Amino acid sequence: MAALLVVLILCGVSPAMVAQQMEHSAPSAPSTQLTIKTYEGKTLTLSPGELAALPHKSVTVFNAHSKAQEQYAGVPLADLLAKVGVPTGESVRGKLFLIGVVATGTDGYGVLYSLAEVDPAIHTGEVIVADTLDGQKLSKDGAFKMVSSEERRPARWVRNLTSISVVKVEP
Repeated sequence: MAALLVVLILCGVSPAMVAQQMEHSAPSAPSTQLTIKTYEGKTLTLSPGELAALPHKSVTVFNAHSKAQEQYAGVPLADLLAKVGVPTGESVRGKLFLIGVVATGTDGYGVLYSLAEVDPAIHTGEVIVADTLDGQKLSKDGAFKMVSSEERRPARWVRNLTSISVVKVEP
């Protein structure tokens, strides 16, 4: 946990935001748009309709909080990152393994993935930006939710997802 705290601070996340993220108890407003930003200054903002128009993938996961199998559909995170020029596949090598992806909800809760964890050419799990749950549009979790098929518990899922930031992590 201390290593994650150091990485988040090195990535420009304030200590106050880190404390709020660790609590995950702040009230959250429904997400209504998603902004993807890179450390190079590229930005993409998507509405729910724009995300819905993109090719989707479905994942079935066990949600340890609800104690139920759930089927989410959404856009693979790697596909969204490619839209802002983030390398994927065979081009991910060397220092690109020090790229982080920070997903943040409207309540300030944030999680960190490595670029390798979200690239299907490297990692077997799926990380998607979901907009449906069991065939229905998301409601209480906002328009967007980050879901990972490889998590044993949904601690790095982000409800009311509002931003995704691609950051360089310096060793």
